Amino acid sequence: MTGLNIAVLGDGGWGTTLAILLSKKGHKVTLWGVFPEYVSYLNKKRINTKFLPNIRIPEEINIIDNLNEAFAGAALVVFAVPSQHMRSVLKKIKRSDYPSDAYFLSVTKGIEISSLKRMSQVIREELGNVKTAVLSGPTIAQEVAKGIPTACVIASSAKPVRRALQHIFMTERFRIYTNDDVVGVELGGSLKNIIAIACGISDGLGFGTNTKAAILTRGLDEISRLGTAMGAKPETFCGLSGLGDLVTTCISPHSRNRFVGEQIGKGRSLQTIASHMQMIAEGIPTTKSAISLSLKYKVDVPITKAVYSVLYKNNSPLKAVKDLMTRKGREE
Repeated sequence: MTGLNIAVLGDGGWGTTLAILLSKKGHKVTLWGVFPEYVSYLNKKRINTKFLPNIRIPEEINIIDNLNEAFAGAALVVFAVPSQHMRSVLKKIKRSDYPSDAYFLSVTKGIEISSLKRMSQVIREELGNVKTAVLSGPTIAQEVAKGIPTACVIASSAKPVRRALQHIFMTERFRIYTNDDVVGVELGGSLKNIIAIACGISDGLGFGTNTKAAILTRGLDEISRLGTAMGAKPETFCGLSGLGDLVTTCISPHSRNRFVGEQIGKGRSLQTIASHMQMIAEGIPTTKSAISLSLKYKVDVPITKAVYSVLYKNNSPLKAVKDLMTRKGREE
């Protein structure tokens, strides 16, 4: 299945990486960006210096800022836009003559704050019963763009959809597994960003391997408990989109969410950190969503609560650690 018209919406690091990967597979790719000036810059330089430095964008990729033109005639639309902007992009698509028979794939890891909905739910809510899937897993954009072997998951409730997308994306350096647990795959990719912020805070405070191991393992348990309460399969959280993505995001020096936590642990304010970042750290808004979901489904999420207290309640990182460590004893 080569030579497809594919629209990648979002010219951040991940959107650009996937556009390059798909173009190299022989597909006709259009990359859409929301800011005309930066789109013009990308067309001239052919390097995404803000989000994916040192990686050349092939001339074959059409980079534009016209949304209607971007997805016109597309057989596949890839959403690589920030989670809190997903609905606004979809509303613009909904008002146009969009290709309703296309595949719509979300590669965004986040939960909408206002509705507490996952990205695939937001897509279907706006566009109707379209062919929807999600891609998630341990996928640092720079590594994928450099051809470093990577494995991830495409999830859809419809087997023909996930198998078709598996074939479209798979290369000898980008291995795709399929899964029918859309809820688990999306939640694993979203909630792990909160745990990565916690690991970053630990790094910033100068704590060691013991601390990070505790955050990772108890964080995975927290994600799994909330996820299964929401209808996910427990085993999904032991896979690539669960444990795999969690470990990568918590230890990688390229992880935006771990970086945010590290800077907070070193004493910088969230506002200062955010003002100096080019890309959005999805764990920041997802922490708000996760707290609301934990209350809705009556699931205790102590690490998420601790991160929330630091991000939004001005709790000091050291006080948050003490609060976590001095909770009432319990069985594992």
